Amino acid sequence: MDDFLLRALLGGIGVAMVAGPLGAFVVWRRMAYFGAAMAHSALLGVALGLLLELDLNVAVIAVCGALAVLVAALERYKGLATDTVLGIVAHVSLAVALVALAFMETARVDLFAYLFGDILAVTRLDLVWIYGGGLTALAAVVAMWRPLLAATVHEELAEVEGAPVAGVRLAFMLLLALVIAVGLKVVGLLLITSLLIIPAAAARRVARTPEQMAVIASAIGCLAVAGGLYGSLRWDSPAGPSIVVAAAVLFTAVTLATLAFTRRG
Repeated sequence: MDDFLLRALLGGIGVAMVAGPLGAFVVWRRMAYFGAAMAHSALLGVALGLLLELDLNVAVIAVCGALAVLVAALERYKGLATDTVLGIVAHVSLAVALVALAFMETARVDLFAYLFGDILAVTRLDLVWIYGGGLTALAAVVAMWRPLLAATVHEELAEVEGAPVAGVRLAFMLLLALVIAVGLKVVGLLLITSLLIIPAAAARRVARTPEQMAVIASAIGCLAVAGGLYGSLRWDSPAGPSIVVAAAVLFTAVTLATLAFTRRG
């Protein structure tokens, strides 16, 4: 296998493995729009990174993290609904990023790669970021699994029992921002939310416990990465969108299989 294909496969698997458990909580907590908002804001991190001559990964993580904190703070303001806050953050950050990039005449930016990913151009340094950030996120999820699960099942009851609901929610938002940042190069900011949601939604059909759902979601995500890369090479299609299409095919197959099994039962 050529080096660039191996790096692409390793990078995609690294993102899929951490996206599985986080995606499970995104599905449970109905935070898909939050993931989309953070993904849109990632382009603002790219623009600021180019403007300030910072490492783009660091800039994206910093901006996504700052906007996650901002969203968490604005959610406490009862005058605005959560979806309204997310809509404002998503579209304003994306618009500001595009305007800023338009004024950077000396900077050459491949917007297509940032929007839809460029997994075949993953470097060894990108792998360090993906696995470093991914392992950090996984360790944090394992450490706060019980309070996060309790807050997801019944937030008010968890708060009464002494769980740090607000802190856990903020930590989860920051972890999502981290995963979106490190997965940006794999499927792009417009598709990263799909890699979080689709495998987790498929896993929900067959899992019996939250832990099973997290593991199965990671496995489906890894299969989608491998299948998408194969399809991209076989039919010369864009790699990032091909991964999402493969995930959708797996979701459809799991759904049809479970429906057929249920009817037989």
